[in-house]
Amino acid sequence: MENITANKGKTNAIISHFWIIGTLIAFVLNMNSKNSFTSFYIRQMIGLHILSAINGWVVYKYLGNFAGWIVGLVLFVFWLISFMAAFNEEKKLVPFIGEQFQDWFKGI
Repeated sequence: MENITANKGKTNAIISHFWIIGTLIAFVLNMNSKNSFTSFYIRQMIGLHILSAINGWVVYKYLGNFAGWIVGLVLFVFWLISFMAAFNEEKKLVPFIGEQFQDWFKGI
């Protein structure tokens, strides 16, 4: 059953990985027929977008370019892990904070 859900939601889950506009498009497309696989990745991407904004506004400003670059690289690796899992129809949490994303944004 889970594989059927993942197969139906794969396209929207992948769309959610492309910038904030992709996440918004996937969110709108997922509103009518909720798909748990798509919702899982929308929650992951909302969390990564928020962390990316914090990196751009706080880390770069107060900790410097090098720290911001390192955090940006880590966030890119997290995005890549998430994207590859969505592409392979697997639910895989973002390391360290993915569980919190699922909890914080569980209404989506």
